[in-house]
Amino acid sequence: MNLTERDLKVIWHPYTQMKTAQPPVGIVRGEGALLFDEEGKQYIDAVSSWWVNIHGHAHPYIAQKVSEQLHKLEHVIFAGFTHEGAVELAERLLAILPGNQKKAFYSDNGSTAVEVAIKMCLQYWLNKGDQRTKIIAFNNAYHGDTFGAMAVSGRSAFTKAFDSLLFEVEFIDIPDKDNIENLKSQISNLKSQTACFIFEPLVQGSAGMIMYEAKYLSELMAHCRKEEVMLIADEVFTGFGRTGKPFATDHVDIEPDIMCFSKGLTGGTMALGLTTCTQQIYDAFLSDDKLKTLFHGHSFTANPIACASALASLDLFQQPETAENIARIKAAHTAFADKIRNHPKIKTVRQTGTILAMEWETGDNTSYFSSLRDKLYHYFLAAGVILRPLGNVIYILPPYCITNEQLSYVYSKIEQALEEL
Repeated sequence: MNLTERDLKVIWHPYTQMKTAQPPVGIVRGEGALLFDEEGKQYIDAVSSWWVNIHGHAHPYIAQKVSEQLHKLEHVIFAGFTHEGAVELAERLLAILPGNQKKAFYSDNGSTAVEVAIKMCLQYWLNKGDQRTKIIAFNNAYHGDTFGAMAVSGRSAFTKAFDSLLFEVEFIDIPDKDNIENLKSQISNLKSQTACFIFEPLVQGSAGMIMYEAKYLSELMAHCRKEEVMLIADEVFTGFGRTGKPFATDHVDIEPDIMCFSKGLTGGTMALGLTTCTQQIYDAFLSDDKLKTLFHGHSFTANPIACASALASLDLFQQPETAENIARIKAAHTAFADKIRNHPKIKTVRQTGTILAMEWETGDNTSYFSSLRDKLYHYFLAAGVILRPLGNVIYILPPYCITNEQLSYVYSKIEQALEEL
């Protein structure tokens, strides 16, 4: 019995209708931008395995550092104890984040990093004696699948079964030249009730790689700051170079109050979440009153092995070659976008940094449930390319180690699909 057959007997996969889905591909190893199945076929991982892998699979340097850590300390309770990896990682990350970020709180993944941020904001106001419970978020947002993260995500098929249980959120459109003044008015009208504004900076990933301009986000953030609305930047997806700069908030003029990280944080090696905040927020929890404590934690908070992988990933991220690779991928994407932009089957092409998205013309609105999705997914899989379309939106989001030849192959298969499908 092969790996796929064994899987089907015992596994329930994420975001998968198990009755109608094709059997999963059994992957046995990875190297660089490539994954290899149990039959020996290779695949170019053009989506970085759900956007987490930034340096390539089975990177020897990260593997070495994780192995070394396993022989020192595998885990320790993080309430009342600490360890070198957690302290060093916080020190190094805070040094490259916006200057107002002063404290780091560890969790397990992107959703929990967002949960922590929401709880920080809501309890901040409670601790200050000015309870505010309303949260502002963007339409079509996606911030995770736990309940708080779902609540601040746009209402959709993903949340439908739970909508009646989610707390109320004020949703606004992403900003542009036509609506920015209206959005600021909406925020002003809500300011006395509003705890925070949470946003995916520059790119709404799961919504279909919807992109918007930094100057309008800066203007919206500045207005929130003026109205004393806390700012949460969800950099779980956009962090660590995806937008062409180390962090998406490096493109804007205003510093957020809270930032959320996961995915590329460990180079895709281990699960780890991190939420950073200002000194002002941290100080609101300092009290002789124990009820002002942030009552949040996870069994594997600041796991030493995860911290070791994050530190190794950060070492690689800060090497000059990584910035060169990001620039190389960005340039290649731009050239390919220009080449296919006017194809009759391409509705729009969008790019921010190393993220390239192409919306396929179907005659209907963009839809996560477009029937084209499965056709495209299996077409590319057969060609040895992992592209996981968001409905009729194809996007390329490769690890930074992808070669020019591998990128050219991915582009060629997209061009081929445009002619054949």
